[in-house]
Amino acid sequence: MAQLDYYFATLSPYTYLAGTRMEAVAARHGLTINYKPMDIIALFARTGGTAPPDRHISRQEYRVQELRRMSRRLGLPFNLKPAHWPTNGAPAAYACIAAARAGGGDMGALVHAITRSVWADDKDIAQDDVVRACLTEAGFDPALADSGLLQGAETYAANLEEAVSRGVFGAPFYITEDGERFWGQDRIDDLDAHLTEISA
Repeated sequence: MAQLDYYFATLSPYTYLAGTRMEAVAARHGLTINYKPMDIIALFARTGGTAPPDRHISRQEYRVQELRRMSRRLGLPFNLKPAHWPTNGAPAAYACIAAARAGGGDMGALVHAITRSVWADDKDIAQDDVVRACLTEAGFDPALADSGLLQGAETYAANLEEAVSRGVFGAPFYITEDGERFWGQDRIDDLDAHLTEISA
């Protein structure tokens, strides 16, 4: 089965706004998704980006307006000033890695539950109970929140290195088997069109 590599960040508002639309596209095209959580702030530092609080005020203001417009258009609840952002996104990322390895649940639903916890539900995804609830919601064993932490940390770091080497510089970021790269939740339609074109 064809593969789609999906680089995302558990703290990214744009990963949240992607919802599960990319999963629907992948299902239509018969793709297996490889979920690759990564440290977005470390990625910015490695690829010439700037963390949101360090950006020029004009960029910060535009980001707020864009997020408000996007969330309204997509019909997703959104808190522009979440109570627990930034926080440590690594525990949730490790849980995603453990869940992908274990199987048995819905990975798209898990990523969405985690990012929704930050950007709509005012929950702290650094807390074990929040991660366990997201795992349960997505059909996974909540005990995965406490398993394979060393392997999770190693994979999380490896995902960052792989992302940098493959030209990833933001999240969400999608790479097809033929090497086409798509950055942002607003490029999912373009991803769909490309997959349709190469399968014709």
